[in-house]
Amino acid sequence: MPDSYSQYNTNAASLIDAHVAAYMSWYEAAVVLYLIAALVFAGYWFFRSWTPIGAGIVFASLGIVAQTISLGVRWHYSGHVPWNDLYGSLSVVSLFTAVLFLIFGARYRIWFAAPLAFIFSDALLAYAKGWNKGLEPLVPSLQSSWIYIHVPVVLASYAAFLIGCVLSIMYLFKKADEDRMLVVAGRSVGAAVSAQTADLGLVRPWWLRWVEVVPPSSKLDVAAYRVNSVGEILLTVGIILGALWAHVSWGSYWQWDPKETAALTNWIVYAMYVHLHTRPSMRGTVTAWISIIGFLTVLFSYFAVNIVISGLHSYK
Repeated sequence: MPDSYSQYNTNAASLIDAHVAAYMSWYEAAVVLYLIAALVFAGYWFFRSWTPIGAGIVFASLGIVAQTISLGVRWHYSGHVPWNDLYGSLSVVSLFTAVLFLIFGARYRIWFAAPLAFIFSDALLAYAKGWNKGLEPLVPSLQSSWIYIHVPVVLASYAAFLIGCVLSIMYLFKKADEDRMLVVAGRSVGAAVSAQTADLGLVRPWWLRWVEVVPPSSKLDVAAYRVNSVGEILLTVGIILGALWAHVSWGSYWQWDPKETAALTNWIVYAMYVHLHTRPSMRGTVTAWISIIGFLTVLFSYFAVNIVISGLHSYK
C-alpha cells in the first residue's frame, strides 16, 4: 500500500510539472517575442521608416497572444485567476503594458517610445520567472469575486505609469537636445533645426542621434500627461474597489496596511503631477521628473511593500 501512495504522489507531481511546463513554455515565448519587438521597433530610430514599426507591432501582438495563452493555461490548470502571486501579477503588468502601448501608440503616435517601453516591460516579465511557484491553491483571503476586478485595474494603472515614465525620460533627453541646439543656433528651436549638421555634431553625443526622430519635447510632455492621467484614473478606481473589498472582507474600508498606504502615496504623487501640469510654469521638466519619481514610488510599493514589508497584501 505505501508503494501505491508513493506512485500516486509521483504521478501527481509529474502531472503538475507538465502543467507548469505548459504555461511556462508560452511565457518564455512571450519574453523572446517582446525582446524582438523592442529591437525591431528600435530600427525606427536609425532607419526612420515605418517598416520597423509595422514589424514591431506584429512581434508585439504575437507576444501578447503568447502571454495571454500562458496566463490562460495557468488559470485553467490552477482553477483560479493567474494574478494571485508576484509572478502572475508581474506577468499581467507586462501584458497590460504591451496592450496599452499598442493602443496609445495608435492613438497618440508614440511609436518612437516602443523600444524603451518594451525593454522595461520585458525586464519585469523576465524577472517574474524567479517568483514562479508553480500551481498553488488560492489562499482563503483571495477567494473573492473582487479579485477579478480590483487587481487587474490596479495592475493596468501600473502599466500606464510605466509608459508615462518612459515618455518622461524621453522628454528629458529631447529637451536637453533642444537646449543644445539653442546654444548652437543662438536664437530659437526653429533656427536650431536649420543649423549646420557639423555644428550640431559638436554638441550632440553620437549615442543621442536617435532623438532626431523624436517629436518636440512639448508633444512628449502632452503625451506623457495623457498616459499618466489614464493611469491615475485607473488607480483611483482600483483603490475604491480595494476599499469596497476590504469592507466586505475585514469590515473596514481602510486598514492603513503598508500596501494601502503605499498605494495612497502613489495616488498623491500622480495627483500632484496632474495638478501641476495645469500650471505652465511647472509643466515640462518639473512634471517629467515627478512622473519618473512617481513610477519609482510605484516600484517601491510593488516590490518593497509586497516582498520585504509584512502586511495584508504581502507576497512573503
